[in-house]
Amino acid sequence: MRILAFALLTSLGIGAHAAAARTPFQVRCEDTISKTISVLSTKSNGFTINNQLPYRALTLKTGSIDGRRETLGLTVTRAQYSATLGGPMLQDPASGYECVAPKVEVKLNYAPVLIYVGNEFAPGTCAYDVILAHEQRHLKAYMDNLVRVEQVVRAALEKRFDARPLYAPSGTAQSALQHEINSIWFPFIKAEFDKGNVEQAKIDTPQEYARLGDACNGDIRRIIEQRRRRP
Repeated sequence: MRILAFALLTSLGIGAHAAAARTPFQVRCEDTISKTISVLSTKSNGFTINNQLPYRALTLKTGSIDGRRETLGLTVTRAQYSATLGGPMLQDPASGYECVAPKVEVKLNYAPVLIYVGNEFAPGTCAYDVILAHEQRHLKAYMDNLVRVEQVVRAALEKRFDARPLYAPSGTAQSALQHEINSIWFPFIKAEFDKGNVEQAKIDTPQEYARLGDACNGDIRRIIEQRRRRP
């Protein structure tokens, strides 16, 4: 992962020998303002069940209306993430630089999950319960992925913002930090969320579809075959 770096105060002696001889401005920045903080929070927004649409409408939603696979149930959500930036800042008019101890709060969640079950399958029936149980596996995979994304992003943030102030030309630190969040961190977070698609795909296997068709003494397969014959 490439992380955008702030300009270093090499002209003020911040470089290879900084540990041995810090400039007065560096002393002020590192010893008087609060340490860098990164905070991550996650939130599960729950789920609702919709049993109003026929399986053909659900199949169209997934783009699978090809005669080979019907969508009997569907779990829909989307990743959500945002960042709030702040932190104390010091200016050094002599050098024209500033330092900031950024406080970065990143919030991660999934939008409220909507689980569809085709209306051919009445609530309380065996077929409905089997399809709903399958969709709840997708729900669990989303929630497990949220936990994983939190861990990965937290570790990356802590490595990037490792309790040291960041330096930049005066008037540019906050905008540079915002640019880093938008151009580097948000794509990184999206990519981590997208990795969860692999686990989702593992749930929808040919073997699983065969199991669903055979469930409830073949009721699901019979219901679908009856609906196929209708105009």
